[in-house]
Amino acid sequence: MRFEARDLKSYAQPVDPARLRVGQVYFAVYYVDDDMLVPVLEPLVYAGRNLEAGDKDNHYCQDFDSYNEGSRYDSSRNGTEPVFHHGDAIKHMFEYEKALDTLLSCSLRRNAKGL
Repeated sequence: MRFEARDLKSYAQPVDPARLRVGQVYFAVYYVDDDMLVPVLEPLVYAGRNLEAGDKDNHYCQDFDSYNEGSRYDSSRNGTEPVFHHGDAIKHMFEYEKALDTLLSCSLRRNAKGL
């Protein structure tokens, strides 16, 4: 098996907020360390923008598990209690291929450190 070679940017490329689509799955990439060597990948579903009174340019996303079980922002909360992220959360959200690029960059950093 061979993975196609690709050129990686030296910076992350989160999804453009104008391209976010309600109900679409995106991938949040976070790091639990300052050296950005230990990543966390979390699937999130975009729930919409300005869902609360008084919101201004506030984007909401939901954990995949509760979305997959049918919970929605404005529905009664049956099953898994949904977790909603908003505010700066979209700064860490990527379309699949860009999330993969971010993880590949992490892999290169880890290799450089001998991990």
